[in-house]
Amino acid sequence: MRVGVFLGDYRPTEGGAFTFQEEVVGALARLAGESRHKFTLIGRDPQKLAASVGGRLDVLPYRKPPFGEAAAQRIGRSFSGLRRARGLRGRFERQARAHGIQFLWFTTPRALDIDLPYLTIVYDLQHRLQPWFPEVNEFGAWFGRESPFSRFLPRAAVIIAGTEAGRREIERFYGVPEGRIRLLPHPTPAFALNAAPQPRALLDRYAIPEGYLFYPAQFWAHKNHANLLLALAHLRDAHGLELPLVLVGADHGNLAYIREMAAELRLPVTFPGFVLQEELVALYQHAYALAYVTMFGPENLPPLEAMALGCPVVASRVSGAEEQLGDAALLADPTRPEEIAAAILRLQREPGLRAALIERGRARAARWTVDDFVRGVFAILDDFEPYRRTWR
Repeated sequence: MRVGVFLGDYRPTEGGAFTFQEEVVGALARLAGESRHKFTLIGRDPQKLAASVGGRLDVLPYRKPPFGEAAAQRIGRSFSGLRRARGLRGRFERQARAHGIQFLWFTTPRALDIDLPYLTIVYDLQHRLQPWFPEVNEFGAWFGRESPFSRFLPRAAVIIAGTEAGRREIERFYGVPEGRIRLLPHPTPAFALNAAPQPRALLDRYAIPEGYLFYPAQFWAHKNHANLLLALAHLRDAHGLELPLVLVGADHGNLAYIREMAAELRLPVTFPGFVLQEELVALYQHAYALAYVTMFGPENLPPLEAMALGCPVVASRVSGAEEQLGDAALLADPTRPEEIAAAILRLQREPGLRAALIERGRARAARWTVDDFVRGVFAILDDFEPYRRTWR
């Protein structure tokens, strides 16, 4: 089959989604020769894409409709009867078909309405499970998530879920038959698996104290910085243990609140903002531990990054966490600051625990690479090809 690989318009400040997509493209360029399928990258910056893959893959430009994708798709659905009667298709679909594309692989959840068969991926459905968080609720955010999911998930030829917990959520909320959902664990980012040791001097400009806890996360409410701050205040007040905290990530509306809370609790917190990848590696490598206390599951990439870089992990006991992290992390209820504090305290009080977590974490992180993920997609395409060959 000729497969179009549609790339979402992610930016570095969007964190894990950007990293995942960039690494999938790189792996596809390296491994495409292993597959009998032909791949065409589809994105908004074709020159940059072509340069990033060294000309090893075809590239097709995607031009966003002048009045926006959502509006264009609403118009298309409004005239669905006319489209059927006249055999009309949208501009992007006409372009893809003219290029000979028979199947679309959406590398991110940002899929489009299209009549070609397609593969998509789901990171999380937390707007269904925890709809009260502002980032998935306010200003139409809930409908902005639900409307596309409710349209393109039931029509997908195949949906990738990273965990069994994620697969069950797709079945439960969208009624997709089990056979159309394939499990492919999201890979540990290659930058973490392949990183060289970074000097602590890279962090000098941030004046970070020794023995710090690290939490890389965008400043959204669901990232749960507030309960982590309360956990650190509890460690200090109940156990006499004061640990510095480093919080990196782009602000999505919650940073000012967290800064104010840290000041009120008189906690030693550093806010470096958005950091470069080499600085991120150094922050993991020199941290006492990662404290990844998000309220969203079923998968999260930073714990895998930390494990690959030799940083022990304290993480949230959310749906999918035990499946993803196994015995390589200490899990705590993210709604209970005292339980988060207790997990961190174990690292201090149990001899050998921190070293054991580092060892188990490195092994756990190495189990899933981006090459494994891309080869898993190749297998999915092979399985679908007998269906696709039945029409022109």
